[in-house]
Amino acid sequence: MDPLWAFVAGVWWVAPMIVGAGALGWFGLRGQRTSGARHLEIDAAAHDVRAARTALTQRRADVAVAHAELMRVQAERATRSASDRDLSSARRALQTARQNVKSASAALLARRASLRAARASMPHAGADPAEYPLAKVIDAHNRVLARWMEYETDPAKLIAFPAMSDGRSPVLADFLREQSQAQWLRPASATVRMTPADFAAYRDAVRRTERAFDAAEREARGEPERPGIPLGTGAWIDTAADLLANAQRAVAWSAEAMARVRKPGPPA
Repeated sequence: MDPLWAFVAGVWWVAPMIVGAGALGWFGLRGQRTSGARHLEIDAAAHDVRAARTALTQRRADVAVAHAELMRVQAERATRSASDRDLSSARRALQTARQNVKSASAALLARRASLRAARASMPHAGADPAEYPLAKVIDAHNRVLARWMEYETDPAKLIAFPAMSDGRSPVLADFLREQSQAQWLRPASATVRMTPADFAAYRDAVRRTERAFDAAEREARGEPERPGIPLGTGAWIDTAADLLANAQRAVAWSAEAMARVRKPGPPA
């Protein structure tokens, strides 16, 4: 027998095994990617909790440092080597450090609530990919962009609300800045694999963009500030907005869960 055919006859059974193993590996990899896409919000929320916990630890350390500095200045003040201004400055620094601890504690509570909410709302296996976390964030981003474009393309709105097309408006400038950051972090598609940290950064950027656009729209329309959200900026505002968003999502998910339970099954 020809040596080549003898070799083929001896190893013919290997080819189906290789093809089968390759197919199983491809389906396994696809399953892992699908599972990772469904868990992305949970993984990002867990990442946020760890970061918030680290930030709280650092803020508490800052309080200890500020307190030690105040003790030092008080001791020097007793010997007249420190002034009243130095003492007041040290007291203000300690007060600020303590306020930062409160803010960090509230942020940690909000992040933990987000983690619980993410677990409750994780898409089930076989769910529509449009319900996956990344797809939903991209959809939210698209919606706020569509709202913005209405003011840019609708002649009636251009005349009625000129501030929404004026980049010199402070509130619109805030929106444009946040939108630029969100656009920079936006993935090429909803099927791109993202790390939890990258997803969290993009998700938070989209949320800030939505809040900035809402604020610009209220300013342009002369509407009052929404109740429940204090004026100002910073960590307290982000924490309050996150807590409010968590509560709203929890209500929506509870309603969806009750609707699924009440939905009659197929006739026997």
